[in-house]
Amino acid sequence: MSDLDMEDVALALVAPSKGILAADESTGTIKKRLDSIGTASTEDSRRDYRELLFTATGASDYISGVILYDETLRQSSGTGTPFPELLKANGIIPGIKVDMGAKPLAFSNGELVTEGLDGLRERLSEYYSLGARFAKWRAVIAIKDGAPSQYCIDTNAHALARYAALCQEANIVPIVEPEVLMDGDHNIDECYAVTETTLKSVFDELYKQRVVLEQMLLKPNMVISGADCQEQAGAEEISDKTLYCFSQAVPSAVPGIVFLSGGQSEQQATENLNVMNQQGKQPWEISYSYGRALQSSALAAWQGKPENVAAAQAAFLHRAKLTSAARDGEYNAGME
Repeated sequence: MSDLDMEDVALALVAPSKGILAADESTGTIKKRLDSIGTASTEDSRRDYRELLFTATGASDYISGVILYDETLRQSSGTGTPFPELLKANGIIPGIKVDMGAKPLAFSNGELVTEGLDGLRERLSEYYSLGARFAKWRAVIAIKDGAPSQYCIDTNAHALARYAALCQEANIVPIVEPEVLMDGDHNIDECYAVTETTLKSVFDELYKQRVVLEQMLLKPNMVISGADCQEQAGAEEISDKTLYCFSQAVPSAVPGIVFLSGGQSEQQATENLNVMNQQGKQPWEISYSYGRALQSSALAAWQGKPENVAAAQAAFLHRAKLTSAARDGEYNAGME
């Protein structure tokens, strides 16, 4: 993997039938996941859970890359193999989450800006030496009470572009993740308007900061109804409005769009991805970078117990296989 240039890495991450596993939950987020199955969050339990995902036989048929958290990048399997080496040996590209989370944006009405640019150049150099070949930075845009402001969108876009430029300087492919959150009662058209505005601001900043579009991937939300909206759009409308929005805002030079699942159920995220891929060839590859939508069934099957590892791996592989089918437009609900 180390001999691939950034364009090759970007293309490998969105290869046919494959997508990215987001296993980069922060310590706080993974604690919530483990709490849900009654398992204490310790360095060992976090490692054990991630190891069962990474060592599932055949995962590389569906998973091109894995986004790791700083702790996980430095951990090793039970046999003593560092996780980045283990993934590479299985034909999976290791990646790393590099942002430090969203913090309150000064002089705004409760909006957020993602931090983590300080010292990022040095951290990227270390992450490259540890085996990471792509990175991720997430900006969160909320729709509520007059938000988002253009100030919030532009500030996050500027940070995303600075991050992306530093990644490319370090020979690491940046995944640029501007997420318009599903939280709220907004309808799909409100999501469309905010998503298009956000994407245009992001690509304007990427251009200004000399980011090479062929050497990056975009990880956005789908254009979708808010979770509390009374009228939930169906998969066909989600697909049509998402693809039209992206045709207006995302340059064709970008190799791929790896959608986040963003609060959708496993089946919903799979179905929506499938319908998009049934629309025919797009300027960019349409793939996935899912966290919960690839992991929920596996976590429930595992329950923190060593004797359940095989069942958890089977659940993970089943979900990955269905998501892979959706990435090729070949999924149907009967496969569940």
